Order: sequence, then structure tokens, then C-alpha cells
Amino acid sequence: MYKGTLIAVKDMEESKKFYHDIMKMNVVGDFGANVQLEGGLFLQTLDTWSHFIDNKRVYLENNAVELYFEVSDIDEFYEKLQIANIELVHELLEQNWGQRVVRFYDPNHHIIEVGEEMPMVVKRFLHDGMTMEQVAKRMDVSMDYIKECLGR
Repeated sequence: MYKGTLIAVKDMEESKKFYHDIMKMNVVGDFGANVQLEGGLFLQTLDTWSHFIDNKRVYLENNAVELYFEVSDIDEFYEKLQIANIELVHELLEQNWGQRVVRFYDPNHHIIEVGEEMPMVVKRFLHDGMTMEQVAKRMDVSMDYIKECLGR
């Protein structure tokens, strides 16, 4: 049974602060070299992680994986990133299905993607004058999905 994702970090205190202040994730368990955050994200000190994997080298800057989050107000979140001077992978952009997203690096150069919640995408398109059918076509989803998003 899947329990969560573990990422190696150089500076535990800096990482805990980042995930609390920027991502609004609270510490659930703090065991020194290992910290559990809400939502199943675990932080492990780099030296401890290297020891666990038979002292193999850990490559933090590999751009091979990302942590994915959604927020209801992507513009507010993007502004928070700018104020905090967070290193971006790319500026706020709109995916081809209409969801607006931003990708950026945590202090250890792990990629984080934050997108607007899908029901917000549906509501934005409807607010802009599209019909439910047009929204479904634009997002390449079923009408049932659109109705489900509106029911949330």
C-alpha cells in the first residue's frame, strides 16, 4: 500500500520552513533525520538517505520528477512565489486543456508543480461565456466530468 513520497534534502530546517511557508504543509512527525509532512511527503537528510542506499551518490538536480499540488487561486499563489523570490522552472502558463500551472524548485532543486484546481478551470471557462459543451470540448473531458466539477 502506497504511503507517500520521500525526498532527500540538504538542510532539514530550510526544507521544513519552505514546505510550511510556501506549500502550507505542517509537520506530522519530526524524527530528526526524517520528517513527515501532511499529505504523505517525507523529508530525509541527504547523508542519511545516501547511507540507506549503500552510500551511492544522490543527484538532486535531475529534473526527472515533480511533486504536484493544486490551489483554488493560482494567481495569489504565483504572487506568493514572486514575493518569496522562488526560482521558477517556468512562468505561470496555461496547459492545452486550460489549466494554469507554474513549476518551480524547492531549496533542494526538486521540481514542484502547482496548478489551479480543475473545478476552477471549469468555472473560469463558464464565467468567460463558454457553454458546458464548449468547456468539455476545450478541456477534452466528458460532460459528466464537467458536471462533477460543478458539483464540488
